[in-house]
Amino acid sequence: MSEHNSAAILDLLDGCLIKDRRSQELLYKQFYGYAIGLCLRYTSNKEEAKEIVNDGFFKIFTKIESFDRERPFKTWLARVMINTALDHYRKESKHPVQQDIETAKNIPINENAISQLAYQELIDMVQKLPPAYRMVFSLAVLDGYTHEEIAKELAISVGASKSNLARAREKLRVMLSKKSLDEYERVVR
Repeated sequence: MSEHNSAAILDLLDGCLIKDRRSQELLYKQFYGYAIGLCLRYTSNKEEAKEIVNDGFFKIFTKIESFDRERPFKTWLARVMINTALDHYRKESKHPVQQDIETAKNIPINENAISQLAYQELIDMVQKLPPAYRMVFSLAVLDGYTHEEIAKELAISVGASKSNLARAREKLRVMLSKKSLDEYERVVR
């Protein structure tokens, strides 16, 4: 047994291998919260995230035999969900926002403001970003992808990835500034 996966998880995975509906249901329930949290990073709303989670679990159930039991299941599930979100983005995006890095060179970034946000506040703000910015920000900041990896996944240039990240950060900074101003005005009243 892998040190990463409990006996209960391995039993559920064995059930999923033989297409046992109860095992699939239990695995889904066990990891739904984790999966929806991941997918919310890549979508503009919860309904879209639910759609991606369901598509991701469908892939998991149909490709369960490709899972390496010596590796953590949660890591594999995350990879499947992120790839499903990327597939969804590619399918849905008709006019991606891409600009060269030169246009975003002079945008100041306040890293401390973003790092001080509560996680859910950050996700709520990320969901308000245009899709291309949201995807690059989520891949780079939340999931640790390099610009080269992002460029390959989204079929954009490295410069566009950098530009979109800079613009996403700027939009988040503006949202954060507005939020801070709103809170200040509420306190002063």
